[in-house]
Formats: sequence, C-alpha cells, structure tokens
Amino acid sequence: MIEGAIFDLDGTILDSMPIWDNAAEMFLSRMGIEAEAGLGKIMFSMSMTEGAEFLKDRYGLGMDADAILMGINYTIEDFYYYQVQLKEGVEQFLKDMKQAGIKMVAATSSDRQVVERALKRLNVMNYFDRIFTCTEIGAGKVKSDIYLAAAEYMGTLLKDTWVFEDVLHAIRTAKNAGFRTVGVYDASSMESLEEIKVISDIYLEKLDNFYIFLERSSL
Repeated sequence: MIEGAIFDLDGTILDSMPIWDNAAEMFLSRMGIEAEAGLGKIMFSMSMTEGAEFLKDRYGLGMDADAILMGINYTIEDFYYYQVQLKEGVEQFLKDMKQAGIKMVAATSSDRQVVERALKRLNVMNYFDRIFTCTEIGAGKVKSDIYLAAAEYMGTLLKDTWVFEDVLHAIRTAKNAGFRTVGVYDASSMESLEEIKVISDIYLEKLDNFYIFLERSSL
C-alpha cells in the first residue's frame, strides 16, 4: 500500500547535483581561499548548517554560520533561479502520483529559498503538500529526523510511506527508520550505484513512469 511519498529534490527531482559538487569551493574562491581537493565529497552528507559550521572551523572563517549560508546561497542562487531543470519525466510522474491520491512532500538538504524558487519556476510546486529542509529540522540525512517529521505531517505509517532518494546514505537512513525506499539514478552517485541497487526496495533509472513504480511497489 502507498499512502505517502517523500521526495528528495537535488539529484532526484532536480538535475542539480553538479552545482553542489563545487558550491563550497566556489564560495571559498570568491573569498580568495583555495579549497582542498574533494571538498564536495567531504561535505556530501551534511545539512547546509552543518556544512557552514564545517567551513567556518576548517578554514578559520571570520563569519558566523548564517553569513556563510547566505554566501553559499548567493553563489548558487542564479543556477536555481534561472537554470536548473527537472530530471527527465519527473513532471508527469508527479502528476500521475497526485492524481492517484497519494500524499506527497519534499525533503531537501538545500535551503528553502533556492528550491522553492526553482520549483515555482518549473511549475511543480503545487504537487507537494509541504517542503521540509534539513536546515529547519536541524539534522542532515544521516539522521531520520526529516523523514519522520514528513511522515508525521502526512499522517502516514512508515511502512506505507515511500522515500525517493538518489544517494546511498539517505536511502540507508530512511530504510533503517522503517520506510520503503526508491533509489533513483543520478550520475553523482555512480561510485555507490551497486550498493544503492541492493539496499533500495525499488531502483529506477528515471522517474518517468509512475505505473512501473506502482507495479513494482505491489510485488
């Protein structure tokens, strides 16, 4: 049974992961600081607030976490406001799910202002009953807080709530918490692709056919 769905945004709904590979590096570069190699991967599982605190401590930045968050958002906002696109097939998938009467919310590690602007521009904001952010929840997706808050809001049982994610640590967190999981392909997660396929209840190359998901979820 499918009562509710929780959708990650970056890499699952939005084709936006490349900007996050370099966001912190771009922010530091604007301040005249050279980032260490692989900084994006180091910060991959952090919430925005955790990432800001990390950068503050790691690079001895003379600014508070809120100012760092503003700086990172300023660095990426043009991309979200004017460039980022939906992944192929996503709009129809969301439309079909909505028509099936399934409750839908979003759960994102990005800050509200940038993702809301993108979703509104792309005309898919109305498919989500609410957007949950790791910054507002106070924990990244290595903890289940954001998924549990989303399910509580929808009033759905965990076993009947499906979490759609593209990264291994988030899928593992949701699954360990008792949710059903859908692993969604994104090129940024190629290194852990085989593990994602194994741990996910369902694995989809694309979110482009709701009825395939519906069929597999009933098996």
